[in-house]
Amino acid sequence: MSAQDLPINSAAAALIGDPAKYGRVDDAGMVYVQTPDGERVVGSYPGKTPEEALAYFVRKFEVVAAEVALLAARIVSGAMVPDNALQAVNKLRNQVEHLNGVGNIAALKSSLEQIPSLIDEHRSAYEAKRQAEMEAKAAKRAAALEGKEKIVIEAESLKDSEQWKATGDRLKDLLEEWKKAPRLDKKSDTELWKRFSAARNHFDKKRRTHFASLSKKQSEVKSAKEKIVQEAEALANSTDWVATARRYKALMDQWKASGRGKKNEDAKLWERFKAAQDTFFAAKNSDLEKRSESFAENLVKKEALVSEIEALLPIANLDDAKRKFRDLKSKYAKAGMVDRNKKAQLDRKIENVELSLKEAEQEQWRRTDPGAKSRALEVVNQLIAAVADYEAKAARADAAGDSRKAAELREAASARSIWLAEAQRGLAEFSS
Repeated sequence: MSAQDLPINSAAAALIGDPAKYGRVDDAGMVYVQTPDGERVVGSYPGKTPEEALAYFVRKFEVVAAEVALLAARIVSGAMVPDNALQAVNKLRNQVEHLNGVGNIAALKSSLEQIPSLIDEHRSAYEAKRQAEMEAKAAKRAAALEGKEKIVIEAESLKDSEQWKATGDRLKDLLEEWKKAPRLDKKSDTELWKRFSAARNHFDKKRRTHFASLSKKQSEVKSAKEKIVQEAEALANSTDWVATARRYKALMDQWKASGRGKKNEDAKLWERFKAAQDTFFAAKNSDLEKRSESFAENLVKKEALVSEIEALLPIANLDDAKRKFRDLKSKYAKAGMVDRNKKAQLDRKIENVELSLKEAEQEQWRRTDPGAKSRALEVVNQLIAAVADYEAKAARADAAGDSRKAAELREAASARSIWLAEAQRGLAEFSS
C-alpha cells in the first residue's frame, strides 16, 4: 500500500466496525464516545432508543470522516490547490477536535494528520499539472490569437480591393471564420475586432461609393448616347454627303468617348445608332455610284493642277509662289470629287508644297525681323566696345611696364574678337 493511500484508507477504516466499540449510551440517555484520553459526553437524543441515539451520533462522525477521505482523494487526484488543502486541513482539525460524534476518533485524527505530508508529496505533481495546463492554455490562446490575427491581416489586405464580388464573398467567409474562432481575452478580442470591422467597413463604403458612382455614370452615359442616337436618326435622310459623313464620324467619336453604360441599354441604343448610320451611308454610296463616271474626269483635272502646284518648287519668289498656290488650290477644290484613295494621295502632295511655302515664309520673317536684327546689332556693338576697351587697357598696362597684366588683357580681347566674328556673321544673315 502506498503512502498516499493511507489517509484515504484510514479515514475509510474509521467508518467500519461496531459503533458500540467506540461509544455507549447510559441509562439516562447520554451518549459517550471513547477517546485515547477516556470517555467524553457527546450529547443525547431525547425520545429515542439507545440504538437510535447511538446511530445518530455515528452519522455525525461519518460525515466528518467522509470529508477527510474526500479531501485526501482530491489532493491525490490533483483537483485541489495545495494552499487551499492546508486551509481545509486546519478547518477539519477544529471540527474533529470538537466533534460530537461516535467513531474511531483516534484513527480519524491520525488520518487527518497524514494529509499535510500528502499535500507536500503531491505539490510538485499539482504544480506540474497546473504548469502543463497553463502552457496548454497559453498555446491554445496563442493559436487562437494567431488565427484571428491572420483573419484580420487578410481583411486589411483586401480593404482597397476593387474585385467587388470576389472580395465581398471572401470577407463574408472571414466573418464566419471569426465567429467560429475561440474567444480571447476581452481586450485582445476587442482590438482585433475593431481592426477587422474597420477593414470590412472601409471596403463596404468604397464598394457602395463605387456602385453609386457607377449608377450615376451609367445614367449619364445613357443620357449622352440617347442624344447621339437622336441626332444620328435626324441625319439618316440627309443628302449633304460630306458634311453629314463628317458629323457621323464626330458622333461615333462622341459615342466612344461617352464610356460604357448598362450592357442591355448600350446594345439597344447602338442598334438604333447603327441603323441610322447605315441608312445614310447606303444612300450616300448609291449616289456616289451614280457619279462615279465623273470621278475619272475630275481626277485628270486634279492631277494636272497638282503638277502645277508642285512646279512652284523650288521657290524663286515667295510672294508670287504664295499667290499662285492659293489660285491653284482653289481650282483644285472646285475640280469635283474623285476616289477617296486618289484624293488622299493628291492632298498629301499639296500639303508638302504648302509646308515648303510656310517654311520659306518663316525663314523670310526670321531674316527681316527688325527686333531680332536690332538685338544682333546690339550684341555686335557691345563686343566691338569690349574688344576696344581690353586693347586700350592692355596698352596702358604695357606703358606701365606690367607685361603680365597686358598679356591677360590682350587674351581677353582676343576671345571677344572671336565672339565678335560670330556675332557679325549672324547679323549679316539679316536682310535689310
